[in-house]
Amino acid sequence: MHTTEDDARYDFAHALTLEAGELALAHFRNLEALQVEEKKSGQDVVSIADREVEDLIRSRIAAAFPDDGFLGEETGLTDGKSGYRWVVDPIDGTSCFLHGYREWCVSVALMKGDETVAGFVCQPTVDEFFTARKGAGAFLNGKPIKVDARATIANALLGLGANVRIPARSVSCFVEVLLEAGGMFIRSGSGALMLTHVACGRLAGYYEPHINAWDCLAALCLIREAGGWTADFPGSNDLMAGAKVVASAPQMRGELEALIEFAASRASL
Repeated sequence: MHTTEDDARYDFAHALTLEAGELALAHFRNLEALQVEEKKSGQDVVSIADREVEDLIRSRIAAAFPDDGFLGEETGLTDGKSGYRWVVDPIDGTSCFLHGYREWCVSVALMKGDETVAGFVCQPTVDEFFTARKGAGAFLNGKPIKVDARATIANALLGLGANVRIPARSVSCFVEVLLEAGGMFIRSGSGALMLTHVACGRLAGYYEPHINAWDCLAALCLIREAGGWTADFPGSNDLMAGAKVVASAPQMRGELEALIEFAASRASL
């Protein structure tokens, strides 16, 4: 049952995510003027665009719902007393963004207690806006979407995430066992976007050995509302610590989990 407070936040987030996408797109069209810095490595970067987009989202939320909590990639965690928390990645796929590659997005999730009740992912470079609300379905530009009910490992594509925080062998071993099983994968540089593509049936599943909450919570909500399966996230981990993420069309779950387990055993040798 949706409450008046839920309705207000959903409508607010719908408009705000689109506004944030427009701001990010304006920066993308003027990349030569962006200030860029490294966080921890050459693949972990942040730009003035990331900071301005997150500042926009955070300030709008603080003005409209001052008692809500907030977790942003750039500004961290602020607790609130309302029971709601916003989880935001201002630009997921910053490396793609900075190299002029269009595979990036703005991701906004709304949590109520420990549960994600709404998710919004905007990819303004291709004019695609994914929205979901618990119990109300998932949509792409206002049209209902569903996961691919016919997909198998052998006939579909998997999204695969990788980053410098995890051992390279954990990814390479999964690629080996996937290819040996007749499967194929893609990696676009944005975990949030690849997860949304599971929701709309472009990809059959997604796996990443470790991902942060702001990269995936919105899109995981989309997948569930599109009829898909998602592993519990963050599982036994703290939300701030991130965790493994696995998601797929429901008939793919067994195959995908078996491949991940086999790859992990190979990686440990």
